[in-house]
Order: sequence, then C-alpha cells, then structure tokens
Amino acid sequence: MSDSEQGEQGSATPDNSTQKGGAQKSMAKARGKSRRLAMQAIYQWQMTGDNITDIKQQFYDANNMSTLDADYFSDLFSGVASSISELDPLLEKNMPRSIESVDPVERAILRIACYEFVRRLDVPYRVVLNEAVNIAREFCAENSKSFVNAVLDKVAREVRQIEVQAEQK
Repeated sequence: MSDSEQGEQGSATPDNSTQKGGAQKSMAKARGKSRRLAMQAIYQWQMTGDNITDIKQQFYDANNMSTLDADYFSDLFSGVASSISELDPLLEKNMPRSIESVDPVERAILRIACYEFVRRLDVPYRVVLNEAVNIAREFCAENSKSFVNAVLDKVAREVRQIEVQAEQK
C-alpha cells in the first residue's frame, strides 16, 4: 500500500474490523483513481476550453465510474474549474514562473492538489502531496515530480501551516 493510501485509510486500531479496514483501503484506491481521472479532465478543459459540464459527462460516459469515487472526481474537477482565480495566484507565488508557462499536465496536477489543500481539509496534506507526486511520476517527465513536490510543499506550508508544523514536531 502506498503512503498516500495509508494516509487516507487512517491508522488501524484494535476496534477496526477487517471489513472496515478493507473499505477504507478501497476508498483510498478509489480516490486515487478519481484524482487521475480529474487530472485528465482538467487537462482536457485547459487545452480545449470546452464546457465543464460537457467534459464531465464525456468522462462519465467513457469510464467505469463504479471503480472510483465519482463524487470526489466531480468535486475535484468542478472545484478546480470554479476556483482558478483563487488557486493560480496561490500557486504562482510559490513557483519561479507563471502558471501558464507550466506544462499542462503539471498544471492540472498542481491545481488539483492546491484545491485539495484549500477546500478538502478532510484529506491530510501529506496524502495530497504524495498523490500529486505519484501522478506526476506516472504522467510527466522525470524532473516534474521534483518541481511538483517543491511547489506543493511551499503551498502546504502556507495553506496548512498548523498541520505541517504539527507533523514536524
């Protein structure tokens, strides 16, 4: 199990049943798939400028949504699209160049993670960071994961300052 899946799964306690643990593992895996699909949908939106409702429907029609967390996919995709004016300045002040000059796949990954930092406080920042780096490793050039990690680490320190500091103690 990846670090990010463990983070969303939570720690096992003697009270947790095997069934509950399996369900949590399954949820973490489904959310990981949702992030990857949301990244692809955001990439398409960035490249085409098509209506987000139309793109979302295309993704629902073309994918087996039962293998992922469809609500999470929808939240990430719609949330990023409607929060660009908040997310991009936050990202840009933590990177050495403009967001528009970033590779479109990296840009989609950064926007999703930034959205999760700001709006999905139920997801630990370390999970968000690990998932973004894993997606960059899977879909981007070799050096992209370092860039994504560096930018998002700075954003996390700003947006999730208390959580980051608590983990460092």
